[in-house]
Amino acid sequence: MEASPTPFERSTTASTAATNTAAGPTDGAPSNRKALTIGAVAKILGREFEDLSISKIRYLEDQKLLSPRRTPGGYRLYSQADVERLRTILRMQRDEFLPLRVIRQELAAGAREERGEAASLRRAASVDAGKGTRLTLQELVDDTGVGAELIKDLEDWRLVQPGKIDGTKVYDDTDREIVKACSELARFGVSGRNLKVLRTAADREAVLLEAVVGPGLRSPNHNVRQEAIENLESLAAACSNLTHMLLVRDLRKLTGED
Repeated sequence: MEASPTPFERSTTASTAATNTAAGPTDGAPSNRKALTIGAVAKILGREFEDLSISKIRYLEDQKLLSPRRTPGGYRLYSQADVERLRTILRMQRDEFLPLRVIRQELAAGAREERGEAASLRRAASVDAGKGTRLTLQELVDDTGVGAELIKDLEDWRLVQPGKIDGTKVYDDTDREIVKACSELARFGVSGRNLKVLRTAADREAVLLEAVVGPGLRSPNHNVRQEAIENLESLAAACSNLTHMLLVRDLRKLTGED
C-alpha cells in the first residue's frame, strides 16, 4: 500500500506545478502559453530599459495599463501579448515623453480603430492633400472634443487653416491633428499666441524645401511633378526628425541628462 504524501510533499508538489505553469514544460517542449513571471519579464525587458524594475511593472498594473492573469495562488503570469504591450508603454514613455493618461488613450484608440486612425494620420502627414476628410466646425468639435473658442484662436494665429466648400468652412485631417496637438498643449497653459514661434519655424522650413524642389513641383510633366512630391515628402520627414532631435538635445540640458 502506497503511503499518503506528507503536508510538506503536497506543498512542494503544488509549488513545482505553479513554477512549471509559468516557465513551461520541463522536457524541452515549447510551451503554448509562453507565460512569464513578473521577474522574468523584468529581466527580459531590462535589456532594453535599464531602469525597469518589478515595482515599476506593478505600478503600471495598478494604473490599469496591464492586466496579467493570475494563478490560483496569486502569482502574476504575463503572456507574450502582455510583454509586447508593456514594451510599447515603456517606449512611449522613453521616446515620446507621453504621460500615462495619454498612453492609456493611445492604447485604447489603437485597439478600437487602428486601421482607420493609421490611414487618417497618413493623410494628415502627407504633403499631397488629395481628398481625405472634410469636417465642419461642429464635426471637428465633436471629433476632437476641443471647444470652438480654442479652434478660433488657432485660426487667428494661422495654426489651423480651413478651406471653404460652397461657402462653408471645412477642416481637413491635418487641421484635426493640429487641433488635437494644440489642445494637449493648452492643458499646460500654452495658447495660440505662444505657438506662433512654431508656425514661423514651419514657414521657414517650407521656404527652404521650396527652394530645393520648387522647379519640379511647377513642372507641367506629371512624372517630374510626382517625383518632386515624393522628394518633398522625404525632405519633410528628414526636417521633422532633425527638428525633433535638436529639441531632444536641448531638453536633455533642462533635465541635466546631457
